[in-house]
Order: sequence, then structure tokens, then C-alpha cells
Amino acid sequence: MKAHDLLLQRHAGGAKTRRRDGRVAVERSNLRWCSDGFEIGCDNGAKVRVAFALDCCDREMLGHVATTEGIKGEDVQDRMISAVESRFGPVNRLPQMIEWLSDNSSGYIAHETRSLARETGLEPKTTPVQSPPSNGMAEAVVRMINRDYVWVRPTPDARTVMESLPLWFEHYNRLHPHKALGYRSPREFIASRQPG
Repeated sequence: MKAHDLLLQRHAGGAKTRRRDGRVAVERSNLRWCSDGFEIGCDNGAKVRVAFALDCCDREMLGHVATTEGIKGEDVQDRMISAVESRFGPVNRLPQMIEWLSDNSSGYIAHETRSLARETGLEPKTTPVQSPPSNGMAEAVVRMINRDYVWVRPTPDARTVMESLPLWFEHYNRLHPHKALGYRSPREFIASRQPG
């Protein structure tokens, strides 16, 4: 078929390819937040689906949502609002635009989700399809959460996992060291950058 030029041409992508050039990390907090999701399998066969938001400078976990169903647009929207409120309190609009980096899951690309993001002051950006490294910081947190929390703790059922998640994420924020943060936890890193 190749000799007779009967093969289809390779698809090289369209003009609207969303490339992520360079690093996901940024030099200051509240410039870019990333978001991703993962699944935790319980001993009884139940699945807990978790989605979270993370600051791309200080690595602080800004909020999460967990469900035994699929992550829906409403869940992503709730997490967006909780991330904004965790950093800025109850505000209608952010004082400056912040990039919101995510994959192309339906909850993230839903019209209502993208509209809420823009109304709030978040600029939704999605990674290229089938390109997990484009959101590498979030992917690394998923691996770390599984390694340091999920796989070493009992996960008998969904209720236990969902009750444990806030404790795991608080421990991560307060105590978990990061090489990129000088082996400090996210909260220690944030405190070190506060004036005075």
C-alpha cells in the first residue's frame, strides 16, 4: 500500500493546537493554578473520584472534590470557587487574572465551567489531548498522593477514603516537603515569602 501511495496521511494537528511550551511552574503564587483528577480504588470495590486544584508556584492544594460518581461540570465549578475562596476569601472576581490549567475532561471544557471561570477572573487553558506531561505538576501530585497517602493507608470503603482526604491534603499542605520548594512544605514556602 505504501509503494502505491494508498496510505492515509498522518494527522499533524490543526491550527488550534494548545501547546504548553516551557515549564508549568511559575515564579509567583496566583499566576497559574492547575487542576486534575484521579481515582482511588477501595478494598470493597468502590471507586472514589477526586479532583483538585493546585497553585503552580507554591504547590498548595487549593481545594478538592470527591465523589463515587463521575466528576461533573458542577463539581469542577465548585472546586474553582473553593480555590478562589481559599486564597482570596468570598469575592465575586479575582483582583488579577489567574490561568486555570486542566486537561480536556468534559467537566473542565463544559460551557458553564468555562463561563464561570471567566466571570470569576480565571483564564481557562487546556492541555493538548493525550499529553499528560503538559500538566506535569498536577500529574506529579497525583503520583505523590497515591504513593504517600493512598497506598499506605487503609481504604476499606468510599466513606473512609472521603473522610481521609481532607486530612491527607492538610498534611500535604502543612508538612510534605518538595524538592522544588527547597524541601519545604507548601505552607512553609508561602510563609518564607511573606514580608517581615
